[in-house]
Amino acid sequence: MNKRLKICLASALFAGVQVFSATATLAAGARGTEAEAQEMVKKAVALIKSAGPESAYKTFTDHPSGAFQDRDLYVFVYDFQGNCLAQGANPKMVGKNLIDLKDMDGNHIIKGQIDLVKTKKAGWYGPYKFTNPVTKTVETKRAYCEQGAGETDVCVGVYMGK
Repeated sequence: MNKRLKICLASALFAGVQVFSATATLAAGARGTEAEAQEMVKKAVALIKSAGPESAYKTFTDHPSGAFQDRDLYVFVYDFQGNCLAQGANPKMVGKNLIDLKDMDGNHIIKGQIDLVKTKKAGWYGPYKFTNPVTKTVETKRAYCEQGAGETDVCVGVYMGK
């Protein structure tokens, strides 16, 4: 192999490693963390208290100026009967009763979150499987939930990959 070809191959290999490294770094930062999810729930509960539930739910669902949506993190709110009151990733879910929603492993997603909030007032529910709105694939997820206004739960989930 001549010297020029070796240099070209070495340069191409180096560039490929750099692209792979940058992609891996970007992918690692593309996911929200558990600490960020908890912080978003606390801010959401504070907004419910200060602005009122209806205004806050609209903000969570519509997220003007990126409010309450960050990468794969978003707020969702259910009443204790399983009615979706706000959903930052899929507004079409608002108004639907999803108390019986199960993941592919048979986990009651909404009922489980509600039961957790009823008994502990706050905590982590999961793991369960749910579609990540960024990757559009089903991934393992955990949700941090706190009691909101009255008989409601306010949650933000963290996707952990497949």
